[in-house]
Amino acid sequence: MPRRKIKEKNIRKITKVGKKSYAVTLPIDIIRKWRWREKQKVVLKINEKKKTITISDWKPKN
Repeated sequence: MPRRKIKEKNIRKITKVGKKSYAVTLPIDIIRKWRWREKQKVVLKINEKKKTITISDWKPKN
């Protein structure tokens, strides 16, 4: 599979996982830069009016 062009690196596909879930892959350079790990908890902020989803690191409440 050929690599994406630099200007297209943030274009991603939605993939079906199981029967009821979907997934979007994240660029490895961002995962490394932010030091995110497998099974790390993240928070989704969903704005239905703008049809956007924001992913941020989960911080436990002390």
